[in-house]
Amino acid sequence: MAATTAVMEDRHFDRLRKIIYERSGIHFPDNKKYVLESRLGHRLGELEIEDYDQYIAFLTMGPYQTEEFQEMFNRITINETSFFRNEPQLNVFESTVLPKVLDARRSTKRLRIWSAACSSGEEPYTLAMMIHRTLGVRLADWHVEILGTDISEKVLKIAEEGKYTDYALRSTPELVKNRYFKQDGPYWRLDDTIKSMVAFELHNLKDRLAARRHGTWDIIFCRNVMIYFDEGMRTQVIKTFADQLDKDGYLFIGHSETIRGADAPFVALPIAQGFVYQKPAAVAAAA
Repeated sequence: MAATTAVMEDRHFDRLRKIIYERSGIHFPDNKKYVLESRLGHRLGELEIEDYDQYIAFLTMGPYQTEEFQEMFNRITINETSFFRNEPQLNVFESTVLPKVLDARRSTKRLRIWSAACSSGEEPYTLAMMIHRTLGVRLADWHVEILGTDISEKVLKIAEEGKYTDYALRSTPELVKNRYFKQDGPYWRLDDTIKSMVAFELHNLKDRLAARRHGTWDIIFCRNVMIYFDEGMRTQVIKTFADQLDKDGYLFIGHSETIRGADAPFVALPIAQGFVYQKPAAVAAAA
């Protein structure tokens, strides 16, 4: 089906980006109008909708508005991820942060990690593999809870299936690949033990009440999604993480992101390639 010839006027762009922001927190600045137009053109053709006025009505008033927002969201966002993405930062997690958290939780033997905006699951599964090889036989004595959340139902279905292409494993060390994956035709199927360590849930980072339902976490990962937020949404999300992180917990963010200006109670730890934060009280206690 060819793309529609409908023209996205400025008023359409303003309405669409307002809808996207209100429902997801993702902000499309003025210079990204072409992104929406290029990615939604084919969708209008598929729906046999003639113009953007009709599409906005379908998106906001029709009986399929929830399903259509998911479809639109999948098309306008890029879920660029892989196993062991940004390995230097993950090495900080495995060699520095994880041992400290395990030692701090040795009495309860309970470890809770939230992978926010996890896309198709590569990040939380990577963390599960690292925990599995760190704890070894001791894993049976621990209650490890890893939650991966995302706003897209489509990518969460991929995550739950646990079957990936070569491209998703492009950064995976060969020894890890051989240990935790089995080839299944053109795909690689994740080991069931690792799959069982991770749960997935649909979650919108704008929804602070939903975040509170899960209580506090020892470690939160939220990498490479806040670059799509404006200052207001970024501040809201960081405050949510501050509320849901334990007093000595750790927050990992993407290497191109910052929490400066968010007025949040976090201090950057002086760990090269870490991009990891703690609350001031925890930093002072460790000094």
